[in-house]
Amino acid sequence: MELQSLNFEFQILALSSLIILSIGLLRVSTKFGIPSLLIFLTIGMLAGSDGILKIWFTDADLTRKVGSVALAFILFSGGLETDWEKVKPVLWKGISLGTLGVLFTCFFVALFAIYILGFDPIIGFLLGAVVSSTDAAAVFNVLRTSNTGMRKGLTSLLELESGSNDPLAVLLTTSVLGFVGASAPSWEVLAWTIVQQFSLGIILGLLLGYWIYRGMNRIKLDYEGLYPVLLSASVLFVYASTDLIGGNPFLAVYIAGIIIGNRSFVHKRSNVRFMDGIAWLMQIVMFLTLGLLVFPSKMPSVAILGIAFSVFLIVFARPAAVFLSLIGFKVDWREKLLISWVGLRGAAPIILATFPFAKQLPESEMIFHLVFFTVLTSLLLQGTTIPFAVQLLGLQAALEQRASYPFEFENKEQSDTQLLEYIVPYGSASVGKFVYELDFPENSLITLIYRGDSHLVPTGKTKMEDGDVLLVLTPEGAEKKIREILSRMGEKKEA
Repeated sequence: MELQSLNFEFQILALSSLIILSIGLLRVSTKFGIPSLLIFLTIGMLAGSDGILKIWFTDADLTRKVGSVALAFILFSGGLETDWEKVKPVLWKGISLGTLGVLFTCFFVALFAIYILGFDPIIGFLLGAVVSSTDAAAVFNVLRTSNTGMRKGLTSLLELESGSNDPLAVLLTTSVLGFVGASAPSWEVLAWTIVQQFSLGIILGLLLGYWIYRGMNRIKLDYEGLYPVLLSASVLFVYASTDLIGGNPFLAVYIAGIIIGNRSFVHKRSNVRFMDGIAWLMQIVMFLTLGLLVFPSKMPSVAILGIAFSVFLIVFARPAAVFLSLIGFKVDWREKLLISWVGLRGAAPIILATFPFAKQLPESEMIFHLVFFTVLTSLLLQGTTIPFAVQLLGLQAALEQRASYPFEFENKEQSDTQLLEYIVPYGSASVGKFVYELDFPENSLITLIYRGDSHLVPTGKTKMEDGDVLLVLTPEGAEKKIREILSRMGEKKEA
């Protein structure tokens, strides 16, 4: 049965059933260490034309549009939860991986596709561009559901890279496609397009992110439920306006998310939770749609080619790009190996693989299924072995808790008081100290401690423990001192 031919009620029933099934199987993916994105893709394939439900879906252009909007929300949510204080120490490493890493990967894969696999140069560079970025959805998802902690800074670096390298991959893909046909741009035009896309993407991301933050605090809405609606509409506004002006929309929404997420605004915690839910919904819808679009019966025809392509990408292209991109930075070789292994491919390459359909390339279907095969290989091989790789390389660390609190603090624009979250690092000199012994700034108050699965209301005689999550009510400007106090390493105070 063709999806478009079903009446509206059956379409809604099919979509809702697949989403419910996907969410229900999340526990299975967590329990057995299977990337949840692989579960979503599999459900989509089983429901598709070659699967059990035989739902016929071939609209590549609709898939591209749905995937682009979904990716915008995923990137915004990732930026919203990015702690700038954790990102700053790894900022330039992340930028290098997000730019040079993408270029090196594209170049190495293109050469392999052209000279070893025998592809036409345009198709070779197109394949290189499509698979050149790690996928934000896949990396965010696996890092947050694998229950494995990594050495300080690695998680932030990997999330920063995966959130910032999609824009260049999109630009490379569209640029290569621009050389197909008689209207191929000159190198000068291409260079200017790259500069324009990135400069406008950065500027608009910064400006619009700041304006959204200011607007969230200034507007006085009578209904709290309207704030998530306003924030969601703002994401679409940033994406569409940046794209229309000629900037890179994915870069803009990611930067806007970082700007907003690192400031205090009205109903922040509930809005962050809402956007996290939207990001999950977008991941599920995106991967289900991509699963429906693929024809599993055509996968065997690209299997041998796909295995060679995937092995080269995982074993050579990605590690070489990482090591070259991090030249000049003080990064341990084991960390470089882990960064190489966590270079997951996910929805972004598959979405980019739908772009050639718009150009009506004869090889469009082959490119799509080859890339899809590569993504499956990456999720199966790399996604399921991340915890093992972390332990094998000796880079494991205690997993930082993500706290949930039983109340909401509403910030007022005229007030400089903030409710901020701090984690007591493992090995901190603060561990073992009483609350009254912490030299916190004046007027700073620890209102709640999240420890394990419990919420503690502290007193002056409450002792700090490794991994405690502190909710601190503090005046603006005191954040840095509190962070410095908690981050000091030293001997734990004995009881």
